[in-house]
Amino acid sequence: MSGSLVYQDYKSLLNKNLIITENIQSTQIQPSSIDLSLSEECYEIKQSFLSYNSKVRDKLKDLAIKKINLNGEYIFKKNKTYIVRLNESLSLKNNIFGHCNPKSSTGRLDIFCRSLVDYAEEYEKIPKNYKGEIFLEITSRSFDVLFKKNNSLNQLRLVNKNHNYLTDKQLISFNKKRKISNQTRDDVKIDNGLKLSVDLAGSNIIAYVAKKNTPVLNFSKINFHKINDFWNIIRKNNKRLIIEKNKFYILRSKEKVVIPSNLAGEMIPYDTGIGDFRAHYAGFFDPGFGMPKGSYAVLEVKTNEVPFLLEDGQTIARIKYEKLNKNSNIVYGKEIKSNYQNQGLKLSKHFK
Repeated sequence: MSGSLVYQDYKSLLNKNLIITENIQSTQIQPSSIDLSLSEECYEIKQSFLSYNSKVRDKLKDLAIKKINLNGEYIFKKNKTYIVRLNESLSLKNNIFGHCNPKSSTGRLDIFCRSLVDYAEEYEKIPKNYKGEIFLEITSRSFDVLFKKNNSLNQLRLVNKNHNYLTDKQLISFNKKRKISNQTRDDVKIDNGLKLSVDLAGSNIIAYVAKKNTPVLNFSKINFHKINDFWNIIRKNNKRLIIEKNKFYILRSKEKVVIPSNLAGEMIPYDTGIGDFRAHYAGFFDPGFGMPKGSYAVLEVKTNEVPFLLEDGQTIARIKYEKLNKNSNIVYGKEIKSNYQNQGLKLSKHFK
């Protein structure tokens, strides 16, 4: 069956050494993705690059400023760029290909990261039948962040032969049988996927905005950091919010989203048709997210060009739904200790 792979497929690929790693943790295998992890091999680099005509490792000989060992903790300074080899490498076959993206917690910290592989012309893309190492480029935009080996910042989704996205017509039909949102079926907006709007009126706190001067954030420490050390709270005001240039905001959708167990969801990260800003850095939803009654989508929003006025109910993102190649025998939720099931306006898991 074509479509995105599921939990049991990743187990099989690991057993067959088609995904190669020394010490896989069971928590890394998700319902329809696998979390990747940092190795000890890290470099500060002069500039970003793609390695379309060589191995990444060969390019690093010219572009690395210094080598860093992540067996010990190391502070990644704000707006400096680093590249880390990941613990996992690939030896794919049978026309399996893939795509990487930041994990939710990474996006919510304004950590810009993207994977690159040997002889690839695009970031985040894993070519068909790829054999080789994976590297992760990391730039923290809002905070100085302490990382070490085995931290997990991104995830890999593998696909058998072809993506199988639902058309709008299929999604409308599916929504009549099984709801994909907490809205009434007539209120659900489907246009190139499920449209999401921003909530600037539903609760007293409508947004968080990252502070300029903060302590170092320790990426390994969960439920640890104080919100007020890192974030300013924005309370509702006339159902509108000005997104200021180069500031990083955490918002939430008005709609609650449901991803049924036989589908996965992907949030389109930037859509120039709905405004001059970027919404959502980490745009993947595993099957089971929001079941049964829906969870809000948390939106990471930034404009790098001009200030932008957002108003309550304005469309801010879209979710495309994709058929899996089979039902996953594991779904997102409490049983696998998922961090963001039934979330509201929620910061990353690092804050208490």
